[in-house]
Amino acid sequence: MELTAGVTTELSGAEITMRCLQAEGVEFLFGYPGGAVLPLYDEIFKQEKVKHILVRHEQAAVHAADAYARSTEKVGAVLVTSGPGVTNAVTGIATAYMDSIPVVIISGQVPTHAIGQDAFQEVDAVGVTRPCVKHNFLVKDVKDLAVTMKKAFYLAATGRPGPVLVDIPKDVQTAKTNFFYPQSVSMRSYNPVVKGHSGQIRKALQLLLEAKRPMIYTGGGVVLGNAAAELLHLVHALGFPCTNTLMGLGGYPATDPQFVGMLGMHGTFEANMAMQNCDVLLAIGARFDDRVIGNPKHFFQEDRKIIHVDIDPSSISKRVRVDVPIVGDVREVLQEMNRQLAAGKERPDPVAVKTWWDQIGVWKGRDCLKYDRNSKIIKPQSVVEKLYELTKDMDMYVTSDVGQHQMWAAQFYKFNKPRRWINSGGLGTMGVGLPYALGVQLAHPDATVACVTGEASIQMCIQELSTAKQYRLPVKIVNLNNRYMGMVRQWQEFFHGNRYAESYMDALPDFVKLTESYGHVGMRIDKPEDVEPALREAFSRKNDLVFMDFITDQTENVFPMVPGGKGLSEMILV
Repeated sequence: MELTAGVTTELSGAEITMRCLQAEGVEFLFGYPGGAVLPLYDEIFKQEKVKHILVRHEQAAVHAADAYARSTEKVGAVLVTSGPGVTNAVTGIATAYMDSIPVVIISGQVPTHAIGQDAFQEVDAVGVTRPCVKHNFLVKDVKDLAVTMKKAFYLAATGRPGPVLVDIPKDVQTAKTNFFYPQSVSMRSYNPVVKGHSGQIRKALQLLLEAKRPMIYTGGGVVLGNAAAELLHLVHALGFPCTNTLMGLGGYPATDPQFVGMLGMHGTFEANMAMQNCDVLLAIGARFDDRVIGNPKHFFQEDRKIIHVDIDPSSISKRVRVDVPIVGDVREVLQEMNRQLAAGKERPDPVAVKTWWDQIGVWKGRDCLKYDRNSKIIKPQSVVEKLYELTKDMDMYVTSDVGQHQMWAAQFYKFNKPRRWINSGGLGTMGVGLPYALGVQLAHPDATVACVTGEASIQMCIQELSTAKQYRLPVKIVNLNNRYMGMVRQWQEFFHGNRYAESYMDALPDFVKLTESYGHVGMRIDKPEDVEPALREAFSRKNDLVFMDFITDQTENVFPMVPGGKGLSEMILV
């Protein structure tokens, strides 16, 4: 490792940690204090550059930092104490890991002499988090602390992003050494490839130009790689259809005529059919997971050529065989692809592409997202549709929990910009929605932030209403309350003979009173004609957190649905 530049002053480990956070431009440090991190909290008290956000549970600290990172392109930062503080944070860390989100987690540890002695609140933080971090460190010598912090931020943000944990024993926090903070680090064993191979890009472009039934399939890598503009340029230049994964929503404008909707388990009929029947597939920053293509054997029933662009070589040919692999930063690769396309004279076959679009139009004619618009009971889809209609011109961010409401938000809210849809895709973590909203609202204080949730998910981190009150965060909560763990109930209906084992949410709180007890505004809506007025009133209250409890149809299901283990064309439709 090479060190360049720095400042020399003797400081304690806790002071060094704060200096490092300041040097990295950390605005917010989401955390919860405890005995093993009190020296660090003492240093937080002495400075004003890094603002600490006191959450009510360590899981929420990581979720909020994760959402801050997703919406800003910056690295999120977390501070938790040892023992149960670290283990409480693991769900948040795993959530960030699965979605490749850059977060640095600082955890306190018992003093070095007590490690391995079953000391009070001792836990092997490195061992516990090893499967769900990009990398982790245990700092045993204060002399290593500053460079370790630099490495942590570098690793979190470069290549395929991800969470990095730095575990600091209490005696290292109090020990002193000269402070030397490098401006940059390089690590011999870590050299992510950024520039894609130009020959492979040329080969990929040739395949695309020869395609009769082309398809462009994009994932969260386009959002994280800031490649939305390059993607839009390429799709328009080629005239091909484009689909996003759940994590990629907003990477391509949902209202663009060439967007065929989200694909996968709850994707549109036209997106899934086009994916299954294309003859050349360009996959960008996506990983062919089980929620996208279902059964790989079914996917390979149709012959096609596959081009895969990804910053992480381990993602390529992991679940499907790829014909043209391109390892590199997606924005760099798309820029080169656009440059080569503009420099050449060859263009796609217009007759073949028109015939392909005609077929997609037939599939689109199935109107796969239709629902009963004359129902006397509130349909959850109608709430999301109205939410989009009323907020589409605002500076708007939408977070979600996990379940049916998540899929309806993905299907019916049209995301036209990247980093506006904040959601747990890989781990599918219930309870993320509210802390996500808090992290986004802190990052964008003038924006409007809505959390679409369900009565089961919201209760997993509902204590964060207290955090929202302390920091005056006026998020709007859209609770689609069907008194069931909706997606569990749907699977039990479809695949377990209507045996709704433990999926009914009995003994629910009065969400209006609960919200009011935290000092916020609560609303209960149980008639379809009251949906729009309630949303209008809630979003007019600029300075208030408003919890809208919509009493929705208990039996509504999410369609289309590709059952687990089935192929893309084996969808269940309404």
